[in-house]
Amino acid sequence: MSRGIDYGNLMHTAMRGLIKTVLSDVEQKGLPGAHHFFITFDTRHPDVGLADWLSDRYPGEMTIVVQHWYENLHVDDDGFSITLNFGDTPELLYIPFDAIKTFVDPSVEFGLRFESPDSDETDEMDEDEEDDDDERHSDAEVVSLDSFRKH
Repeated sequence: MSRGIDYGNLMHTAMRGLIKTVLSDVEQKGLPGAHHFFITFDTRHPDVGLADWLSDRYPGEMTIVVQHWYENLHVDDDGFSITLNFGDTPELLYIPFDAIKTFVDPSVEFGLRFESPDSDETDEMDEDEEDDDDERHSDAEVVSLDSFRKH
């Protein structure tokens, strides 16, 4: 039995590590210059920490903006917590890195998108079955930054 290199998962791990590094730096030093982040995450992820009224309002995904007002940013190995203001109500959120769907810093035209495999597709194969279809292992996506560029 031969094993392959799962480049898709390796790339996702590396990209989530980049987000962790960026947020850790912001935790220590604050946001530099005009940098700010739009972070979209899956509110259904089992480890997301979200007030009930927010999960009711955003039952599938939610986008937060980390820019002018935020407090208590804390990054750990699995995710980050942050207090944000929702209509003059501060709320503490916990977002695991693997719940993040997109991470964008429009000030420098940078963005990452994480694609999750469709739930009805399985990539598991019998040990003796040969895989000639490279698309079955394609979890990574090349993200074009053109959509984030200012014109």
